[in-house]
Amino acid sequence: MKYPCLVPKQLCKADIHVCIEQEGLTEDGGPIPAFEADLKCNYQDTAKTVLTAEGKQVQLSGVAMMPGDICPELPVISGGTVTIFGVERTIYQGNKARNPDGTVNYTELRLI
Repeated sequence: MKYPCLVPKQLCKADIHVCIEQEGLTEDGGPIPAFEADLKCNYQDTAKTVLTAEGKQVQLSGVAMMPGDICPELPVISGGTVTIFGVERTIYQGNKARNPDGTVNYTELRLI
């Protein structure tokens, strides 16, 4: 059975540069690069106001969704960076949404 793609390619218009890092560190103590590519995504921005002792602070975050498995060589996406609309953001959570047969329907990156 073929499952419908929940993030169709025709809805992915935003250009995004993705750099995903593996678990662990290099000999120099830096991150281990695992995947890097320029892709198209469906991107949604969010913002919230956090009250601090000094006053208000605006915290920006976003979600980038891409059809399929963008990085099949990694079982999970745990970190890295993306550049979207000229702004570099950090990946704090990656999600590979799976179909009932185990294939990946779409990849979701949560950013801060």
